[in-house]
Amino acid sequence: MAEAAVATPAVTLTESAAARIKKLIAMEGRPDMKLRLSISGGGCSGFQYSFALDDSAAEDDVAFQQHDVTLVIDETSLGLLGGAVIDFVEDLVGASFAVRNPNASSTCGCGSSFSV
Repeated sequence: MAEAAVATPAVTLTESAAARIKKLIAMEGRPDMKLRLSISGGGCSGFQYSFALDDSAAEDDVAFQQHDVTLVIDETSLGLLGGAVIDFVEDLVGASFAVRNPNASSTCGCGSSFSV
């Protein structure tokens, strides 16, 4: 995996997102895990975000260390995520990771898919 050592990460994690990731990793009991963010075709707007805890790495992965957690994104997905902010939000509807993606020209109502 290509460990990215960049002054300004291409994707930013908020402290709220990092705190939630730490909690999920602690619940798994595997401190070597990272949050993987990927984009795939589908969803109601064309592309959809996918979040998963992962301890594996691929050749095209880029890792960003922020707030003592690691975010891993494959290079293809990273091309659609440059400048995005990943947050963890809790409201009356529930709790989830939210992506504020400046590359998205439109998003669906639930925020889990987008188009460019």
